[in-house]
Amino acid sequence: MNVRLAFAIVSSACWSAFQHGYNTGVMNAPQAIISEWLQKEALTGTNTSIVKPEDDPKVTTVRAVAVSIYCVGGMIGGIITGFIADRFGRKGGLLLNNVFVFVAALFEGTAKVANSAELLIVGRLLIGVNNGLNAGLAPLYLSEISPVSLRGSIGTVYQLVITMTILLSQVLGLESVLGTAEGWPWLLAVTAIPAILQCIMLPFCPESPKYLLLDKGQELHAQRALNWLRGDVAVHGEMEEMHQEAEKNKVTKKVNLRELLGNRQLRQPLIIAMMMMIAQQLSGINAAIYFSTDVFRKQAKLTTSQSQYATLGMGGMNVVMTVISLFLVEAAGRKSLLLAGFGGMFVSTVALCTAYVYVHIAWVPYLCIALVILFVVMFAVGPGSIPWFLVTELFNQTSRPAATSVAVTVNWAANFIVGLSFLPLYLQLGSNVFIIFAVLQLLFILFIYFKVPETKNQTVEEITAMFRQQM
Repeated sequence: MNVRLAFAIVSSACWSAFQHGYNTGVMNAPQAIISEWLQKEALTGTNTSIVKPEDDPKVTTVRAVAVSIYCVGGMIGGIITGFIADRFGRKGGLLLNNVFVFVAALFEGTAKVANSAELLIVGRLLIGVNNGLNAGLAPLYLSEISPVSLRGSIGTVYQLVITMTILLSQVLGLESVLGTAEGWPWLLAVTAIPAILQCIMLPFCPESPKYLLLDKGQELHAQRALNWLRGDVAVHGEMEEMHQEAEKNKVTKKVNLRELLGNRQLRQPLIIAMMMMIAQQLSGINAAIYFSTDVFRKQAKLTTSQSQYATLGMGGMNVVMTVISLFLVEAAGRKSLLLAGFGGMFVSTVALCTAYVYVHIAWVPYLCIALVILFVVMFAVGPGSIPWFLVTELFNQTSRPAATSVAVTVNWAANFIVGLSFLPLYLQLGSNVFIIFAVLQLLFILFIYFKVPETKNQTVEEITAMFRQQM
């Protein structure tokens, strides 16, 4: 690690992950205020004298569309990740992607002034496209600029910033900050600030050396980029490894989406990458965060203010544990942390289902709070961060962009399914809905144990050779 590499990490991943985390959490805190604005100002045909905003079907539908269309944008961004990465490069794609941020911030920030729910919805769609692209391009760039010995730790940075900015969106969404009738447009428009910072900082960083050499054939530019990133460290060994990969790639043409899905050699790593993205979302993490509100406010009898701060505390623990995983991922390895994380989530989920049966006992609601926090902590240990960079470790340069595109699209689709289905299931099944997540977590544990390889300290060529031997 050196100053220039750290600067490249901040310039690329930190500002990109900011968008992903911040816009994931930003609509939660001001939802009541936005509902009131929709009913009284933006929408016509609502009965403001009788129906409360949260009970108005038209308001509820529009707000649900504004929230869920973000995931649709993420899927669109995921689908075009491979094309953008190949056409404009990793750095070039990240810079170009900020166009979506500026337009989205303009639409979201002016929606209240224009009394337009449509502007809010289109803004959420565009910021979703930006986040879908960021989720593919930033881990791709990080993986290709990282030394092998630091690839896991640097790859974890993306998820770390997501957790930090979700927490930031919760803090800024408090009534004492920007969670007010006048402040919520500014709360949504804040997303333009990291985009401006990225546009200032990222041009000083080089393009991915692997992209320059293996995709563009620009050996001199690749060596200059690698020298810039490594500082005083000799780069002859890394250049030689890239040359060896380039020689092998000469007999393998660039893999598009159709060839990726049909290639038998790539089938196993693709299934692993997709399953890890599905596991991350279907583990129940978003549902647990939703359930925490119910536990904190209704079961533990906390006030609205107290439950907000309890949620902030949970977000803070998520950040702390993601920081710890940054150091553990190179020491313990990817597979070990995935097994530990999903194992801890399984135990927490089963215990939570059991505890909720006895929630009428005075001390049990506080046990539920502890179990929800433990669930989030175990998610942060491995399942939260590892899937984002594991996909970039499983594929070589010819297939990595297409594989990243598929994996990111699957992640956003699974996110969308959970967001769409959890509330109806929760209304029908109550706390028993978490039995579904417990069964899924157990299946994910078995899949990881039998199918997921350990990629710590292995080059891409060693990993792909391992899959060839298993065929």
